[in-house]
Amino acid sequence: MKNIAGLMKQASQMQKKMEDMQAALEAMSVEGSAGAGMVHVTMSGKNELRSVRIDPKLADPADMEMLQDLIVAAHADAKRKIEALAAEEMQKATGGLNLPAGLKLPF
Repeated sequence: MKNIAGLMKQASQMQKKMEDMQAALEAMSVEGSAGAGMVHVTMSGKNELRSVRIDPKLADPADMEMLQDLIVAAHADAKRKIEALAAEEMQKATGGLNLPAGLKLPF
């Protein structure tokens, strides 16, 4: 029975670490960019788009398709950075415990 009590305590501690990690990720701001820095997006650690900055030189009505593509690329860049930060935080929270590959954070 002592092993079960110890296991339950460890599970409770891991749950607390996961909650702390999720709060830390939510508070983070990550910036992605594209087009040699002409388009920037800022996202929260929970993948919420917070802002978009566009260099005025790109505001050519004749070339809106390129601008739209750059916004999507900047968003993808920020998302990759968030995923890397989340994986790093997950490693910290789980103490390096290898969790199944398909396990996603509960966002």
